[in-house]
Amino acid sequence: MKDRNDQHFLSVIIPIYKQEQSIIKNLRSIKRVLDKIRYNHEIITVVDGIIDRSLEKIKRAGIQDVRTIGYMQNQGKSHAIRLGMKAAKGDYVMFIDSGMEIDPNGISMLLEHMEWYEADVIVGSKRHPASFVKYSLLRRVLSFGYYSIVKLLFGIKVHDTQAGIKIFRKKVLEKILPRLVEKQFAGDLEMLVVADSMGFKRIYEAPIKLDYTLGKMTSAATMRSILGILVDTLAIFYRKNILKYYS
Repeated sequence: MKDRNDQHFLSVIIPIYKQEQSIIKNLRSIKRVLDKIRYNHEIITVVDGIIDRSLEKIKRAGIQDVRTIGYMQNQGKSHAIRLGMKAAKGDYVMFIDSGMEIDPNGISMLLEHMEWYEADVIVGSKRHPASFVKYSLLRRVLSFGYYSIVKLLFGIKVHDTQAGIKIFRKKVLEKILPRLVEKQFAGDLEMLVVADSMGFKRIYEAPIKLDYTLGKMTSAATMRSILGILVDTLAIFYRKNILKYYS
């Protein structure tokens, strides 16, 4: 194994919203994983709306290698991720959802795939045959339905665009970030569509371990999310194919 100093530098972006009760535990879990891998790293937490004590708790915890960005008004997860990406120093830039639904031990698997395939982007995929996923039948049906829509509209060879863990080469982000506009539900898809449209074709999937039973969503919130992601997906299609905005 090479010395850590000979490896790529990794930036990990973590978007945060209303998580004062769990964020420090989550950050420490992610930090323990990163301390075991062979990459030097930084963690950039982005508090998407200072409406609770999340930002205060992160600063008080003083976890090594953690930088924090915060702003007053909630803008949406995709906005938070982009802001973190713009501040990232790494030549590999990853984001992972907070909340621990996605096992952070999978970070090393995505990094290994990045190097094995000399990839532009690695997508953590709950539909990868080696993934271990716990979620309801309804979520499985919705996931397959959305995959079918994405395949029909965009033709990108990714079976799951929405799992909240992905890694990009910095050179890819430098090209695609100025084109990204999604703030809410379909930001993950937009990143992949724009990368593919701009010639970054080496996009591959890696397995993850995911437990959706750890999170709680009301039926009303679920419906808002479904409608939101459909509207945003159609907006991406319109920008790509009618406006030619991403070309």
